[in-house]
Amino acid sequence: MNEDNPFDHSQIDDVIHGRLRLGVMAYLSSVSPAIFGELRDKVGATDGNLSTHLKKLEEAGYVRQEKRFVGKRPQTRVFLTDQGRQAWLSWIDQMRTIMGAAD
Repeated sequence: MNEDNPFDHSQIDDVIHGRLRLGVMAYLSSVSPAIFGELRDKVGATDGNLSTHLKKLEEAGYVRQEKRFVGKRPQTRVFLTDQGRQAWLSWIDQMRTIMGAAD
């Protein structure tokens, strides 16, 4: 470890760090809101798997879901919250610190 740039990997946000949740956060950071089906396709998940991971992100306050109808069809939009954006930026900073310490 580079002593000039120490890191503490225990501070990595486990809610974000899971592969599928990481993909959700990355995608939402650039397109919030996203339609559920669009998000599902982008991260390569099933409906049920994505729902489970969105629930975990929602419980952490990182995303919110809005259900509405477009015509007669239900539609779920997923938004990155301000808290979620802050957590995402913090996660990125933690990864940069870890990568920098590996030099």
